[in-house]
Amino acid sequence: MQDFFALHHAKIERIFEIILPLTTWFIITMPVWLSFFHPAVVAYFVLTFDIYFLYKSLTTTFFSTFSYFKIKKLSQINWSKKAKSLKNYPHVYHAVIITNYKESVSKVRHTLEMLCKQDFPHQRILIFLAMEEREGQEAQKRAQNLENEFKNKFRLITSTFHPRLPGEVIGKASNSTWTAKIISRVIREKGIDPDFVTLTSCDADSLMPVKYFSYLTFLFLTDNDRYFHFYWAPVLLYSNFWEIPLAIRLQATISSIVRLASLSRPDNLIQISTYSLSLRMIEKIGYWDTDIIPEDWHVFLQAFFTFGDKVKTLPIYLIISRDAVNSTSLFRTFKSRYEQEKRWAWGVTDVPYALYKLFTSSDISFLSRLYRVLYVVETHLFWPTSFFILTLGASIPALINPVFGRTALGHNLPRMSGFILTITTLFLIVLIIIDAKSRPKRPEGYSVAKTPLLLFQWILLPLVSFFFSSLPALEAHTRLLLGKRLEYKVTEKI
Repeated sequence: MQDFFALHHAKIERIFEIILPLTTWFIITMPVWLSFFHPAVVAYFVLTFDIYFLYKSLTTTFFSTFSYFKIKKLSQINWSKKAKSLKNYPHVYHAVIITNYKESVSKVRHTLEMLCKQDFPHQRILIFLAMEEREGQEAQKRAQNLENEFKNKFRLITSTFHPRLPGEVIGKASNSTWTAKIISRVIREKGIDPDFVTLTSCDADSLMPVKYFSYLTFLFLTDNDRYFHFYWAPVLLYSNFWEIPLAIRLQATISSIVRLASLSRPDNLIQISTYSLSLRMIEKIGYWDTDIIPEDWHVFLQAFFTFGDKVKTLPIYLIISRDAVNSTSLFRTFKSRYEQEKRWAWGVTDVPYALYKLFTSSDISFLSRLYRVLYVVETHLFWPTSFFILTLGASIPALINPVFGRTALGHNLPRMSGFILTITTLFLIVLIIIDAKSRPKRPEGYSVAKTPLLLFQWILLPLVSFFFSSLPALEAHTRLLLGKRLEYKVTEKI
């Protein structure tokens, strides 16, 4: 089979690219065309989907609550003291890649200032500002300013300038690979043992908690499979919570809560945005693939299909804070948020990659491969389809087929669906409380009179979910279906 797939690689890959987007459109349109012939099938499908959504809502509520309390408990531990008690503590070094393109000096400076507050020895932290050569003099100037300002704060702070190379796709992955290869060389030039080096992929606005590298050091040194694991703390979009428009704030809140929930599900946990791993592992898998845009899940799949079941993402029960989208006008903010979600949803390109590996990685158990692939497929299938089935699915059969509407099932379908969805809205109460406890405190300049808006915003959830989640995800799927590749666009964050 491997020989057959290798011989017809391009054609098979294109078939795999079509399968999931086609399934997405099949599910979304099914209530319309199938209601003419088999409305009962549509009704049972809608009810099954509603129950599935109820299960997803229940588990998200439970695990986000569990994660919240575990973070409160574990964030109080003196991880520095625990790490120092370990035998190889003096040998551990942390290299940090801060990818940035057209970012402001002030934003990257804030990230570096938080790194300066780490309770891990700064002389064993190496900072690499990963610039893009195509940005020109602005990148050179920004890099020089930041290097001069922080040159005495770490063991090393230097800049790399990623050139445009044939076959590469512009984005974080190709930039990270260019920089990581330089890190591999620098580590050895400085006589540092690469077996005790972690690599952290950090976005330009990722604010690392003070105990992050001490906690990471403890996990790394006590982990027997440290060369097969990723380490991840939930990245919550709360840094500019009180400055962003209501709709963006709501979307940022939902994204943050979902990430919080995923932290306590280690069997399904895959890192997002900012994460750490051993230098050894990234070298063994050949660094990040440079022909993709969303790199976080993809690099996990790269590692999994190289090493098998040993590859996991281990949770770090601390919070990394990032900015939500914000621009110079409401329209530009909405547009940028839409583009950001579309770029995230372009992770659907991981599906054809995973399907190809499913049939060609014969040295890994088929059931293990299938489990990972199905999880990736489920996530990307639920993303664009959920809004349409949950909001419109129960009403369509009776509208398309009035005869069915006069049957007991047709008459009761909207009521049964509505009842199930009403139960899910009760979980919002818990999520609202978790959100209130997790986000930054209200600044003095924020009017108390606006506080009720924090409750009112949840009424807009269906609308916000459509425009800033389902619709951009559907566009990403449609682009893949039609073979129109997505171009990387920088998210505006003032």
